[in-house]
Amino acid sequence: MQDKLKKIFSNQKMADCEPLPKSVQRRVKALKRLQLEATKVEAKFYEELHKLECKFAERYAPFYNKRKDIINANIEPTDEDCEWSTDEEQELAEGLSKASIVEKKKRPAETKEPEVEDEDTKGIPHFWLTVFKNADLLSEMIQEYDEPILKHLMDIKCVFSEKNPMGFTLEFYFESNDFFNNSVLTKQYIMKSEIDENDPFSFEGHEIIKCCGCEIEWKKGKDVTTKVVKKKLKHKGRGTTKTVTKTVENDSFFNFFNPPTPPADDAELDEDTEDILAEDFEVGDFIRERIIPRAVLYFTGEALDSDDEYDDDSDRGSSSSSSYLA
Repeated sequence: MQDKLKKIFSNQKMADCEPLPKSVQRRVKALKRLQLEATKVEAKFYEELHKLECKFAERYAPFYNKRKDIINANIEPTDEDCEWSTDEEQELAEGLSKASIVEKKKRPAETKEPEVEDEDTKGIPHFWLTVFKNADLLSEMIQEYDEPILKHLMDIKCVFSEKNPMGFTLEFYFESNDFFNNSVLTKQYIMKSEIDENDPFSFEGHEIIKCCGCEIEWKKGKDVTTKVVKKKLKHKGRGTTKTVTKTVENDSFFNFFNPPTPPADDAELDEDTEDILAEDFEVGDFIRERIIPRAVLYFTGEALDSDDEYDDDSDRGSSSSSSYLA
């Protein structure tokens, strides 16, 4: 323990403490030792928090399963299921006058979307595509040619792993389509809640340390993650030209399922790969924490106002961070 503490203190900028009396410096070291012990307790807290998250996932499941059935027209909600206070009813309940509600009704017609009656519509068409396009973090990943594929997305689930390894897997369920053979695409995230002995005070909670995707079994000519480019090459001596073709990566949401392969051992990541993984971790965490639990609010647009609060919300029960550790 003494050697570990010396190592920790030697990494600190003790120059700031040099003007202080030695007796005060000594007490500061005592406070740092207390901080280290408190950080160990905090790490245990996040381990228990993840176990609690795993436990409550089972309680959420029936609601998410029913949501899936309604979206995909497996069931039709009952009148009781559809009971929901309108804005007008809510305003009346809060004691606002009928006159103020009438005044709102007099606002320009263009601010109110017309109701469309279509008894032939089944379920909620393109639900998840709409959700993704309404979330800025995901919409910027979606290309025009991704949209016909995402229209076949039926459900997204998050399956938690309490240990061996600790983490979660996102499962994307697709109906039969003309683009690939998979019925489920998966993305696994491995997490840890441990203190780095070399930098213990950097601990901020759960940390995603690795991810792995899955192989998409694209049907012939349907792979939107690649494209064929043609390039003319000129022979230096003869002056003749020839055209060569090359398959290169194409921007697509479905690159999400093919993240960079982590380097072996302690090899360092190049800056571009590190940035890609950091963004990937952010997206995975966002889908787990925001999209799956609040999908209907993104579908209606009601969740958009709270997007700006996501990164800076310090009152959340989880303070999951994302970084790559080889």
